[in-house]
Amino acid sequence: MAPELIYCADGNPRFAAAAVAAGWRYGARLPAKVYQSVHFADQDWRRPDRDGYMRALRAHRPAVATVLDWERAEQFGEVMSWAAEASRHVARVVVVAKVSGLCSLIPRAVGGAEVLIGYSVPTAYGGSEICLWEIGRRPVHLLGGSPQKQLSLARYLNVVSVDGNMAHQQAHRCRYWSRKKGPHGHWRQLGGAPAPGDNLRCFARSLENIATAWRAA
Repeated sequence: MAPELIYCADGNPRFAAAAVAAGWRYGARLPAKVYQSVHFADQDWRRPDRDGYMRALRAHRPAVATVLDWERAEQFGEVMSWAAEASRHVARVVVVAKVSGLCSLIPRAVGGAEVLIGYSVPTAYGGSEICLWEIGRRPVHLLGGSPQKQLSLARYLNVVSVDGNMAHQQAHRCRYWSRKKGPHGHWRQLGGAPAPGDNLRCFARSLENIATAWRAA
């Protein structure tokens, strides 16, 4: 079964509507201005704001939410405290593991909510540095990265959901994603003279191609 595909971005109502119309779930980094029902919530891992985030979870009641990234071993108690509080408002809590050798400490449930292991796909922005074998067959949520990298990780991990906004970023350059790699990689330039709405057309094509690739994976 293909994982849940989540378009995670705030601030663009047209792209949010296009993603939902294409059968994707909508996610946002909270608190933020949103334009669709929030299925997935992410917190700002660089500038955590627990109070503001929990208020947003209480208001939106998403199905899935990340909590404070587990970046140092000594943070475990704080991370699980976030998870326990978030579990009052969501069905699934994502613990983003960035500490090697300690994944076995992460419980499978907290406060009645299922716990997913969050794997932050490495990019220039950041990412998890743990070995994939540490995760085993635990259910995993993939955060960010390129579609092709996410698909490759699914060969080794039990991926139940993925989020990202790279298709959004590339669409503004009039590029769409193709599973078949071309001379310039997986992102193809839309042909013809630029026209209004090209970015939205590229975005929609990427969504369709990515979903098709996951169904075939």
